[in-house]
This record gives sequence, C-alpha cells and structure tokens, in this order.
Amino acid sequence: MQGVGFRPFVHRLAVASRLGGTVRNGGVGVLIDVQGEPANLDAFCRSLTAELPTLASIERIGIQPAPPLAASGFEIAASERAVPLAGIPLLPPDVATCERCIGELFDLNNRRFGHPFISCTDCGPRFTIVLDAPYDRERTTMARFAMCAPCRSEYEDPADRRFHAEAIACPDCGPRLRLVRPGDKGGGSDTLEDLTGTQALSQAVEAIRRGAIVAVKALGGYQLACDATSERAVARLRARKRRVAKPFALMVRDLAMCESLCDVDSEHRAMLSSAERPIVLLARRAGALVADSLAPGQRTLGVMLPSTPLHHLLLAAAERPLVMTSGNRTDEPVAIDDATALDTLADITDVFLVHDRAIVARCDDSVMQH
Repeated sequence: MQGVGFRPFVHRLAVASRLGGTVRNGGVGVLIDVQGEPANLDAFCRSLTAELPTLASIERIGIQPAPPLAASGFEIAASERAVPLAGIPLLPPDVATCERCIGELFDLNNRRFGHPFISCTDCGPRFTIVLDAPYDRERTTMARFAMCAPCRSEYEDPADRRFHAEAIACPDCGPRLRLVRPGDKGGGSDTLEDLTGTQALSQAVEAIRRGAIVAVKALGGYQLACDATSERAVARLRARKRRVAKPFALMVRDLAMCESLCDVDSEHRAMLSSAERPIVLLARRAGALVADSLAPGQRTLGVMLPSTPLHHLLLAAAERPLVMTSGNRTDEPVAIDDATALDTLADITDVFLVHDRAIVARCDDSVMQH
C-alpha cells in the first residue's frame, strides 16, 4: 500500500469527513488513528474502500478502539520503524509515467519541461530506489537530492497531486543526466564529456541516429539502445553482445507507432499501456519498417511502450523505434551501478547516458502474450 498515494488520499478523505487524527506508514502497511462523530467515522470507513487511488489495494483492514487524541486536526505523521509483523515489508513497485506527468514533460510552459525524472504520487520509481521500509524519501536514493522551495511547497500541499510524493523532483533539485564515453579500451580511464542535461540527451539521440549503441541507465538497471530500423546497428549489437539469434525487445514511442509495425487489438493495448509497461509479443505486420534481424525467423516482435520520462524523451527525439535490451553481457546480470556498467559494457556500447540517482534493486522487463 505504500508508495501509491494512499496517505494523501486518507488525509483528504479525513479532512472532507471532518475527522481528526493521523495517518502514517508502518512496517507492513498504513496505520490510521481517526476520531470524530460516529456517522462521519462510518462514512470515512466506507469511502476508504470505495474510493481507493488507482494504484492502491487493501489486503485487509484491522479496526480497534483507541484513547482520544489531543489534536483536533488531521495530519500525516512520521512513519513508524517497527519490525514488520510478517517479516517482509510491503515495498511498492515502480510505476510507468502517468499521462499528467507526460503532459508536463512536453509542456514548454511547465517548470518540469524536459525533466527526465518527473513523477508524482501516481507514477515513478519505488521498488528500485528503496533502501529500507517504510517507504519515505529519506529511505530512498532520492534522499541526497534536497527539495527546492517549489517542490517542498508541492510536497506539503494536501491539494497538490505531489503531496507526499517521495520521488518528487525538478531540474533544480536533480537528478541530472550526463554523457560518458568509454575511454581507452586497452585499460585507460573513462572520459566524462562536458555534457549534462538536455545536451547529454540530444547527443545520445544523435549517436543513435548515426548507428551507435547507447547504454541507458533506466529504472531497474542499464539498457542497451540502438536504431531498430538499422540492420547495421542491430548487427553490431548482436556481434558485441554475442547474441546470435535471440530476439531483441523493441521500444516504440506510442500505440500509433506500435500499430504501424504490429497487429494490435484492445487487449494488447491494455497490456502495453498498463502501469508495468511489459514487453508484449505481437504479430509483426508485413513490411514493418524495422530490421529483419531484430527477431530472426520469428513472426512476432516483443514490443513495449516507454516506462520512464527518460524513455519518452529518447523516443520523441529519435523519431523511430529503438532496440531496448538488457544492459549486460549474455548470461550475466544486468548492470545497476555505474562503475560496473562502465567496466562490463565498455566493449559493447559507444556512449553511456547516465544519471546520479542510484539503483538499489535490479528489475528487468516482464514479458506478456495474448
């Protein structure tokens, strides 16, 4: 239940029901202390299950009487660091970028325009950045990024959709992109290009357009990207990764691009657009403008939609489908830390698009078929 906007939801519901008390994260869920008129309490309990946020689910509810609270208002209290009753904390999953954040990402007048790490209570990183439970910013790899005044204001505003959004960020707060090129492969050090932010992104896209292979630091690990329409680029990736025939996954900008390449029905659209953003196996259209060597001898393509703001920016700028495959040598784990990636992927990739938010948990893309 943590990391899905549940505490802000409870706060709004309690205030609307004219109740006092607190809500806080606990070891295995959310703890609510609430007091008020019996009719208001009953209405609150009914609404708690009937009006859940999109990402939230309730496994069980335990209700017990408690002594009256001194405070009359309702607030989000500090999280409880108790040992989980079941021994396993409920860590929230990562969630693909929501439509409202995508709208802001491409809005020239929005202060988060072009920010590769935009998120809100409905989307963004969770599981892959959590250091410990309960899920609060100070126990994630976002802790190092101090909130600027506007972000702090949004975080503390009950009426804002980023109220207690733990991964809240903007261009002023960070994280930040940078471009790194592999150094001398005979043993020299990596050379950090003097390119960050939008310049790093644009140069990475230009590299892809020229047929280069780019290692992208994504949510749950590094990915290898190249132009999916270029036989030469795909062949280079196969040779360097020593992946002779196994199909590569394909990332497309949107459903329209997907439908130009594959046969897509309503159930496929639902799977592709789900919060998990899985790879979906789809029948390839005759004459689809992608390299035949993506999936040699196969009638299907593994296709996914962008799952992060960085992916959305890459696909929008590239204006073509991209191979997006795991950032590892064949049969090795996906790289999640920068040092390992720069070492193990240096002989595969031409350039690294990295950022300064650490990845805690490795997480690869799931695959679905209808």
